[in-house]
This record gives sequence, C-alpha cells and structure tokens, in this order.
Amino acid sequence: MSNLPEDQPESAEAVEAEVPSPRPASAAETSSEVPVLETRGLTAGYGSVTVVRDVNVSLAAGKVLAVLGPNGAGKTTLLSTMAGLLPRIGGEVLIGGSALASARPAAANRAGLVLVADDRALFTRLTIKENLQVAHRSGGLSVDDAMEMFPALKKRLKVSAGAVSGGEQQMLAVARALVQKPKVLLIDEMSMGLAPVIVEELLPVVRRIADETGTVVVLVEQHVHLALEVADEALVVVHGNVKLSTSAKELATHPELLEAAYLGGDEAVPA
Repeated sequence: MSNLPEDQPESAEAVEAEVPSPRPASAAETSSEVPVLETRGLTAGYGSVTVVRDVNVSLAAGKVLAVLGPNGAGKTTLLSTMAGLLPRIGGEVLIGGSALASARPAAANRAGLVLVADDRALFTRLTIKENLQVAHRSGGLSVDDAMEMFPALKKRLKVSAGAVSGGEQQMLAVARALVQKPKVLLIDEMSMGLAPVIVEELLPVVRRIADETGTVVVLVEQHVHLALEVADEALVVVHGNVKLSTSAKELATHPELLEAAYLGGDEAVPA
C-alpha cells in the first residue's frame, strides 16, 4: 500500500511498479500443447528397400487419423515401424514429446503405443477372458469396462478365442489393446475378412474409444467412407509417398481429392 496522503494521487510510475511482471509458463502449464503422437520425417522399409517416405504426423489426445491408400502403398509397413516391429530407415517417432528408440517394440509398448495387427495375433487356445487378463496393465480398462465397449463379447468370455467369429475376434483384439492402457492405438485393417454389416458396427467404436479415453487412434482402413466418418484427420499414402494430408471432413466433402491422390494428381485441397 502507498504511503502518500489520500488526497494526493499516486504517480503512474508507482502504479506500474506494483503490477507484477508476467512469468514464463511452466512445463506443466504447456504440456497440453505437446502432441501425444508425432512422427518427423518417418521413413520405413525393409533393409535398404524404402517402402514409405517422409511421414509427418502430429496428433493431440482423442484424435483419430485415418491412413488411406491402395494395397501395397506402405500403410502396414508404416504402422509396424511406428510400433517398433521394423527398424526405421529415417526420422523419429515421439510419444508425448519423448522419442522412441528404433526397432524396440517392448519399449514402444511400455511408452503407451499398442498395435492391433491385421492378423489379430490372439491366443486362440485361451478364452476371451484369459486373453484380456494376460494383457491387462495397471490403469488400463478392466475386463468389465472392455465389455461395455464390446457387449457382444459378454456372453462369450469363457469361449476360446479360436472358436468365435471373425467379428468377435476383431472385437477381442481391440479390447485386448484397450486393457493395456494405450496412449496411442494403431489399428491395421480392422475390417479385414469381415462382412460390411460388422464393419459398420465396429468402426464407430473407434470414435468412442478416442472420445471416452483420450487415446489417439491411427486407423488403416480400406472402407474409406466409413473411416472418414469416425476420423478427424486423413493421410493418403500412394506408392510410399504421402499424397494428401487434410481433415477427414474435407476429404469426405471432396471425394474427388481422394480420387486424384490415388491416380497421382496434384490437386490442392480447397480453402
């Protein structure tokens, strides 16, 4: 408080001196700006053979990225490399701002990156419940919570994974990933071998996972229109090159952009 008499106003300099100067934001205050998943110039392949080149992705919590492209474009190679199953040829993969070591799948998994492979990789002789129990990690969804995501599995918990339908196996593969407490969920061809009606039931669950758990989801999918309905962003890969990176809504509104990307056109995304 000033010592000046009440009838004498304080000078502008005195008032200014009492205003605290702004302090720099702490790391904790700015941490929300760090992408959950980021790739910088990611280049992947097999040995000296490059399959996919210079992929740059930045996704915040709760975002869904649809990775689209024709067969042989390099989409599975991209996901396998992000998960550490293949050594990177170049670039970086970061989770929460921390770079992952190349070709270290266990370390990537511990960092919160979980892959649902296109072959599902289930323990077919174990029951559905046992598949979930052996994969469970502290803080991940409980078996009961996973069943809320996939209620069709509730009555099948005691059935071996190898004895259920393809759709139920795919539900189990995703549920098993969720009980591992993923920060990033990579799903490779969820619809592979499934009837379209099953795909229409499964893909909306991807949106629910992102919205309710904050997990980043990277979805490789051939059912383009269904994928765009649940995604926030879209990445189109053709012959190993990123031909288009835009919002899913933009791509759904302008399907000619997707056609042009598949055919090698250079049309720009409308403003």
